[in-house]
Amino acid sequence: MLPAGTFNMSYEQDMAIIRTRFQWGAFITFLIALFALPLYVSDHWLTLANTIGYTLVAMLGLNILTGYCGQISIGQAAFVGVGAYTAAALGHHLGWSAWATLPFSAITAGFIGLIFGLPALRVKGFYLAMTTLGAQFMILYAFNHGGKLTGGITGLEVERPAIGGFVFDSEEKFFYLIMIITIVMVFFAKNLVRTRTGRAFVAVRDNDLAAEVLGINLSYYKLLAFFICCVFAGVAGWLKIYHIGSAFPDHYPLMDSIWWLGFLIVGGLGSITGAIFGAVSYVMLLEWITILSPMLGNWFPGVSHQLFAALGLLITGLVIAVFIVFEPRGIHHRWELFKLYYRLLPFSY
Repeated sequence: MLPAGTFNMSYEQDMAIIRTRFQWGAFITFLIALFALPLYVSDHWLTLANTIGYTLVAMLGLNILTGYCGQISIGQAAFVGVGAYTAAALGHHLGWSAWATLPFSAITAGFIGLIFGLPALRVKGFYLAMTTLGAQFMILYAFNHGGKLTGGITGLEVERPAIGGFVFDSEEKFFYLIMIITIVMVFFAKNLVRTRTGRAFVAVRDNDLAAEVLGINLSYYKLLAFFICCVFAGVAGWLKIYHIGSAFPDHYPLMDSIWWLGFLIVGGLGSITGAIFGAVSYVMLLEWITILSPMLGNWFPGVSHQLFAALGLLITGLVIAVFIVFEPRGIHHRWELFKLYYRLLPFSY
């Protein structure tokens, strides 16, 4: 819906993502503020922004699979690890540059996800969740027992990406790299869900029997959703490993897969904006817990070391439970209500 008194005069204008001068102005202002961020914040906040970036890419893929296609996955962190270890193995053992490993990280994660997505052709819901949970454990086992290929429990080190003599070796430099790739992936996801493929995903999610009657190939679109989801995970893994500088199995735990799925609900399942809200909420909530834990540790010195882990599980779980009960459509729904309010002014009632 457009603001009162504003009309679309062509089909192209109606289909555009950014349709009004105000929206263009707000978007350009946001980009300027975003890319000026390193000028007025510390490296600590840039690290958080970088973490939000590759977390968002992973959650965008999960949102396409679960939010749009209705297929549950509890193995997204493992597929992020596939992308990371692919880049690490190619760079460490074969000497490939970081840029050469990027497409292979995405494609390898996509095909591994395709293999574990095959059960989606026969099962759904809880049973599909269990098969993807199995993928999480199987892939992590491969990382831990991969010998020289994966480095085992010691992991693999990687060299920082570089363009000529310009090396991405600081938080500020990585910020620009991660933000550019993240924006590209958001743009791709936003346009994908507006295509025929995206509409087919939604049809499969809403009623797969009705979708099949309408001529939608369920097998094709379910597997395609798994492939696209894991391609996003592969890109996120590539960003994460070069940002951290090494790959260890502990970087891709089961709890990440669970929390990402939970915070998609917090942000708003089935919307690109919801994935953005979810990623930002997740990373910033963990940061808030990190700040809060030492303060509470002074009050309870006997359990200060266990406090962070306990608070992390308690508060994140509580936030997800509260949203499921009181706002199951997530922050995105509240954002849409706010936009409707100001767009309908002065008739917002």
